[in-house]
Order: sequence, then C-alpha cells, then structure tokens
Amino acid sequence: MKRHLAERSFLVLLLSLAWPFFPFGAFGAQEDIEAKVRAIAALLRCPVCQNLSVMDSPSELAQEMKGLIRERLLQGESEEQVKAYFVQKYGEWVLLAPPKKGFNLLAWTLPFLAILGGLGGIILALRKWVRRGREHRASEPIAAEYQERLIRELKDLDS
Repeated sequence: MKRHLAERSFLVLLLSLAWPFFPFGAFGAQEDIEAKVRAIAALLRCPVCQNLSVMDSPSELAQEMKGLIRERLLQGESEEQVKAYFVQKYGEWVLLAPPKKGFNLLAWTLPFLAILGGLGGIILALRKWVRRGREHRASEPIAAEYQERLIRELKDLDS
C-alpha cells in the first residue's frame, strides 16, 4: 500500500514539474491550422478536376496542394499570401470566385444586368399585348351583314 502511494505521489510530482513543457497549446494550434487549410483549399480550383475545389478533389495534385498550403501556413504566411502564391503559379483561374475588380467585375455584374434586361423586355411585351387588347376591343363593331350571317349559321347548327 505504501509502495502504491509512493508511486502515485512520484507520478503527481513528475507531472506537476513537466506540465509547463507539455504542448497543450499545440493541439489547438494544429486544429487552427487545419481549419485554415480547409478554408483556403475550399477557395482554390483543382487544376486536375477543374470543377472541384482543392478541398473536395480526390486527385493527387489536390492533396499536394493542401500539403503545400499547410506548409506555408506553418512557415507563418497569411491566408492572402498563400492564395497569392497559387494565383502567381496558376493564374487567377485557380480562384473559384474571381476578385471583384477589373474585367472580373463584368463577370459579377453581367448576370444581374441580363436579369434586369429580361424583366424590362417582359414588361414591354406585356404592355404592348395589353395595349393591343384594348385597341381590338375599341375597334368598330361587327358589320350588320356579318351578324346576320352568324345568327343564320348558328340556327342551322341547332337544327
């Protein structure tokens, strides 16, 4: 019993002396780095799969790119610096969402302009259609000879 108590107290003493050197913060930092790797990888297009992000791509190149992102973050680079590296290497094409400046601004605004133009065209067509309906109703009434003919043909159909 005394031996067991001595072992416990030695273990407690050892842990109390070693705790300042134990890397508790490293686990949180590693999770933080992995979250940043996932966030950056989700913003980059895989050069092999092209329609998938680096995060979603199963290709070997995408895995290497994630490793490179992790390595650069561990070296102290910011997320913007890592993205800038890939843009420099592959061009702006590698970004899934192009920056909203310059010629790319057209890619961001053109769909909205097309929708507004389509709605304007629909409104003009409806106004023209309604105007034609009013003009047709306001036109002169059916001539008397056509009314008599219509009545005769309807009576012929009934008999």
